[in-house]
Amino acid sequence: MRFASLGSGSRGNATLIEYADTCLLLDCGFTVRETELRLQKFNKSASELGAILVTHEHSDHVKGVGPLARKYKIPVYMTEGTWHTGRFGKLPNLNLINSHESFQVDEILILPVPVPHDAREPCQYIFENGKKRLGVLTDLGSITPFIRQQYSGLDALLLECNHDPELLAQGPYPHRLKQRILGKYGHLSNSQAVQLLLDIDTNKLQHLIVSHISQQNNTVEHVSAEISRAIPDGISGLILANQDSGFDWCEIA
Repeated sequence: MRFASLGSGSRGNATLIEYADTCLLLDCGFTVRETELRLQKFNKSASELGAILVTHEHSDHVKGVGPLARKYKIPVYMTEGTWHTGRFGKLPNLNLINSHESFQVDEILILPVPVPHDAREPCQYIFENGKKRLGVLTDLGSITPFIRQQYSGLDALLLECNHDPELLAQGPYPHRLKQRILGKYGHLSNSQAVQLLLDIDTNKLQHLIVSHISQQNNTVEHVSAEISRAIPDGISGLILANQDSGFDWCEIA
């Protein structure tokens, strides 16, 4: 199993997950044209996608979901709450999921995980191929006991480090937006991400990808300094997802 990012940040998010003949797209926060161009960098076409999975309805995650699904007749999976936000238009193959039940898309087993975020029925996902487990965990403001339980013992983790609280406090955002980001339904800070890593079993972790990094309220230096306190011994290096280029394929051995 391998995974890559087309881009990660407040201007658009999309992640590829591939195993055997199955290639999935997690979220699509770019226009159809931009998505097609970004897929080309990974030698992929939208016609190869077996499904689009949606985490929640915010535009940086769903801008291209409806148009891309309609153009290429791609099945889309999301919670009922996300669907009823009315952000998607008519979809050619809509699959409403229970955020507490796993489901299968071809060779990949997918476990939704409900998360605290200011959306209608948000969830993140864990992907399994029978041997290895990849977890994606972004867009949440706090860590629940259930999240700690589900994200323990992974082989790879894509984890949000959205902001540094001091940089956010000093930054240009209006007070109301700062409070939203800092709230329990906002986004994870660097220190919250570190605490999760300290709380879960990371003994099998091969890849740790830091994602959804704020360009206004965080820096590479702040992320690296914080996260280095919790990097497992098996990790050879820390990868930071980029807004413009995402990150290249990571293979789970």
